[in-house]
Amino acid sequence: MIYVDDCIGVTSRVGIPQQGSAHRGGDPAEHAAHYAAERHWEVLPGAWLEQHTGVLRCSCADEHCDAPGAHPLTPVWETQVAGSATAARALWAARPRASVLLPTGRSFDVLEVPEHAGCLALARMERMGISLGPVSATPTGRMMFFVLAGSAARTPVLLRRSGWAAGRLDLTAHGEGGYIPAPPTRMGPRGLVQWVRRPTVANRWLPDAEELVPPLAYGCGQSR
Repeated sequence: MIYVDDCIGVTSRVGIPQQGSAHRGGDPAEHAAHYAAERHWEVLPGAWLEQHTGVLRCSCADEHCDAPGAHPLTPVWETQVAGSATAARALWAARPRASVLLPTGRSFDVLEVPEHAGCLALARMERMGISLGPVSATPTGRMMFFVLAGSAARTPVLLRRSGWAAGRLDLTAHGEGGYIPAPPTRMGPRGLVQWVRRPTVANRWLPDAEELVPPLAYGCGQSR
């Protein structure tokens, strides 16, 4: 059994944003260009936050937007994807405040879990010696683990092998046709998306979902 102290220890070491901590931002265009140039990830400009009578609202002008500042600008967003630093800077030049979104199912897929479940899974993976790819955390309390492209389609089968029926756990697999917000995207008034484990040369090779699904399922099961 993993105790809360284990999770707190991992949280401290990997730098998961804590409530009340300072958020580090940056120029969205340069972040997008960096992802395209250094990781060869495709990038997508998204909505952003604006002040309306002292209240932060999504640039889409929908007062009931369910993902303020963190969704594509158009339903046909796949036509706006950039695959190079030059193309990324050109897209953001027209909308410098746009958030940075990463399409999934291309260079990578993403497994998303609640932050507490992610902490428990990180502690377990650390003890098992599992090599991780990048991991991000949102200010809405979610953690995202980057895995090999194609992993999302296999996740339901892998969950069943781990003893869980699809839909029983709060684990979402983002694959083809999906996207996720990337640092330094600001999601509503709560803060920025941040890296728990930054993209580096050391984690350029992404893990297979088969390695990560069991500990993530464990973390989700313990958090239920």
